[in-house]
Amino acid sequence: MWRNSLSFSSKLLSSSNPNSGSTFLSSAISTANYAFGRSLSHSPSSTGDLKLGFPKLDRIPSSGFASSAATAIDASLRARDVVDLARHYGRCYWELSKARLSMLVVATSGAGYVLGSGSAIDYMGLCCTCAGTMMVAASANSLNQVFEINNDAKMNRTKNRPLPSARITVPHAVSWASSVGAAGTALLACQANMMAAGLAASNLFLYAFVYTPLKQIHPVNTWVGAVVGAIPPLLGWVAASGQVSLNGMVLPAALYFWQIPHFMALAYLCRSDYAAGGFRMFSLADASGERTALVALRNCLYLIPLGYLAYDWGITSGWFCLESTLLALAITGTALSFYLNRTTKNARRMFHASLLYLPVFMSGLLLHRIPDNQQLVEEEEGGIVENLSSSETLAQEIEFNGQKKVKYASVGTQARPPVAFASVAPFPFLPAPIYPTN
Repeated sequence: MWRNSLSFSSKLLSSSNPNSGSTFLSSAISTANYAFGRSLSHSPSSTGDLKLGFPKLDRIPSSGFASSAATAIDASLRARDVVDLARHYGRCYWELSKARLSMLVVATSGAGYVLGSGSAIDYMGLCCTCAGTMMVAASANSLNQVFEINNDAKMNRTKNRPLPSARITVPHAVSWASSVGAAGTALLACQANMMAAGLAASNLFLYAFVYTPLKQIHPVNTWVGAVVGAIPPLLGWVAASGQVSLNGMVLPAALYFWQIPHFMALAYLCRSDYAAGGFRMFSLADASGERTALVALRNCLYLIPLGYLAYDWGITSGWFCLESTLLALAITGTALSFYLNRTTKNARRMFHASLLYLPVFMSGLLLHRIPDNQQLVEEEEGGIVENLSSSETLAQEIEFNGQKKVKYASVGTQARPPVAFASVAPFPFLPAPIYPTN
């Protein structure tokens, strides 16, 4: 009866009001939504639902759905925090390690390894040597920034580094430097040899505990830093060959002499910054810049004969001698221009020339290098007679029936002599003797 009256009332309302259809529809929808909300928020009995005229609705476990959604959101936020944290510390480690400078050190070490490998290059050993060098260089650069935190805070080009900007704490930086330095040295000791590991540890100590404090004491720090930069290519040579030889000194010598004009140009361009930071650079005691330019010019001249030495010692071909000489004359020209006219423009030009010199020099050295076995083959082909008469074959003269016959007793592996060797026989007109081959 109540349903019929409700239906009849709604018909009357719809006939009297033209907009009553939409009104009633929205009212019905609101009522349904209200009933659905009550079924979610409360737990009325099924009898009450039937009394009100609504069908029984299944209850949705709202607490479980909300908890799962909250868990997913919380996991997403935690993952984002982890990513942000890893990105933050990764950026700090990158800047502490001076990654671009460390990669340059790795390039010189790798070039030294290739030069010391001869004809057979152990690529796994090359990768391990480069990785160990990278870690030791990162440790040295990180310790350098730990010791110079107050100085870096006073300089415009270094005040935004991780330690002066308080993006990372000093104990954290020290822990990072110590762990990565120990790991790099251990890797070189296990995969290369103890001599290479010793050079790496010595260079770490020289850079962090000698060169770094010396920068605030005396201008000789530039020359100490040049020694530090010359050790990585020697480290690579030792890691490949296991010894220190004269041939392995060409690239370290180039690194040493190259760093002087490079650092002199940088010190001249950043004089005000170095003065504010409290560093005793060579250019600060040279107001006119004449001595700074002269030191740079002198060391550029020292680069000229390196190409000839590499060719004379059998490391490279003659083409590298020509290319290296032209390259050294080019950087010498920029140093001479800076010496004659000491301006910021000429100093920057010499600095850019130094940046170009090193990769071109190393590329030419690797491109024109002569493997060790090629020289050995040439010596074997040209010196068979000497080997036969000295080490491999001993000549013994035995008198028999009043005539001398030559008997050759083989000591080592018997080598076949050339045809011209028959001319030294007692009877040159006879054909060349035939020797049995093993």
